[in-house]
Amino acid sequence: MAKEEKEHRSHLSFRIKVVLAVVIVIAVLVIGLLIGLGFGKESEPVITAELIGQQLTSVQELVSVDYHYTNMGKYENKLDFYGWPVPFTSKSFIVSYDGTIKAGVDLSQAKVEVNDLTKAVTVTLPESRIISHEIPEDTIEVFDENDNLFNHITIDDYTGFTRDQKAAVEQKAIDNGLLTAAAERAKDAVKALLDLMPEMDKYTLTVK
Repeated sequence: MAKEEKEHRSHLSFRIKVVLAVVIVIAVLVIGLLIGLGFGKESEPVITAELIGQQLTSVQELVSVDYHYTNMGKYENKLDFYGWPVPFTSKSFIVSYDGTIKAGVDLSQAKVEVNDLTKAVTVTLPESRIISHEIPEDTIEVFDENDNLFNHITIDDYTGFTRDQKAAVEQKAIDNGLLTAAAERAKDAVKALLDLMPEMDKYTLTVK
């Protein structure tokens, strides 16, 4: 009996070992399959309109164009009486100054369309516009100032003249292609940025 019981225990132990071995093999196969399918790995970036929008907003300041200039203008004013100029009330001055106009595109307003079926990404940019126009005070010089006892030169004369000059210079910069240059700069920057995104090489990118 002792011998049979010993043999029975031996067979039982062997069966347990076999079962454990089978379980271990299955577990190894399952783990290997999951690893092969990418389980446990970080998912690859997916091209979405939201992701592209975030990328565009992050480079907002990098797509602007600066227009530096030096300008000189003459201010003249004379009192009038019901539309008729009053003699000997003329005042004038000449101003020279440097300025910087910055033009660009608001990339946060860009419209992004992603078509996963045709593998196409279309980015539509808003129109370029003037973002800022600065005239440093230390560049302003006043020449040939002609004041008048009855019509004094005031601070409002300087500020009003500068404001009018700004508008004229901005229009001149636009006529010389400032906004066009800003739009092209934005398109090139957006293309260069998005081309660096993972998986973008699988899509056709259009920026307009």
